[in-house]
Amino acid sequence: MTTPTRSREVAVWTLWIPDHAAAAARQAGMLDAEEAQRAAGFRDPVARTRYVTSHVGLRLLIGGCLGIAPWDVEFRRAACGMTDCEQPHGRPMIAGRPGPSFSLSHAGDTALYAIAESPVGADVESAESMAGGLDSVGRRLHREEQRAIASLPPALRGPALLGCWVRKEAYFKGLGTGLAAGIGRHHVGLPARFAPAGAPAGPPGWTLIDVPAPAGYRAAVAVRDDGDPADDRAPTVRVRPLRLP
Repeated sequence: MTTPTRSREVAVWTLWIPDHAAAAARQAGMLDAEEAQRAAGFRDPVARTRYVTSHVGLRLLIGGCLGIAPWDVEFRRAACGMTDCEQPHGRPMIAGRPGPSFSLSHAGDTALYAIAESPVGADVESAESMAGGLDSVGRRLHREEQRAIASLPPALRGPALLGCWVRKEAYFKGLGTGLAAGIGRHHVGLPARFAPAGAPAGPPGWTLIDVPAPAGYRAAVAVRDDGDPADDRAPTVRVRPLRLP
């Protein structure tokens, strides 16, 4: 596992949790005290397994990228990305190191990881788990996103809405604000297969990337454009499965 070496390179991994839960359980001792406490707080054993497995995977990835033992990786939180808040509940960071930037998301049986030299956010969602709340989410989107979804055939509106939502979540994670930034104030657009011709561009200074996900899931990554302003190439994205030893 290597760290991305260019500002426009994003490394992405997907983890199918059920296939790796046993391996993660054997290595759960690498979690720090805060992670162990959070894991113990889950009453649902399935939720606990998903948390442990995805976080063991994160430590293995970060440790491999940095060339250190996964239990030696120390995490902290950056200051909040909101302009009027300096509390330490922003993007997760590696303590004592300038980079790389990373993001973890897990939903259902899938975990998604992204690592880049620039600030990055990742999100994966399950169509099944979001089904009951998509209509409510849709009413809160940016007006251009609502208009684009409404213009689609009815059968495509649900997948397009879920695709828009993971792009929105990934962007807010990259900013380090969470949903407090305002769901309807920021336009991230629909996935390419659903976006209408001439649709408005996404957030300035950011690239939104729709990434492959298992059947029944949608996933996206947002990366800040910190490279050479004269270099207008799209970020290079490498997506691969993560396998725990």
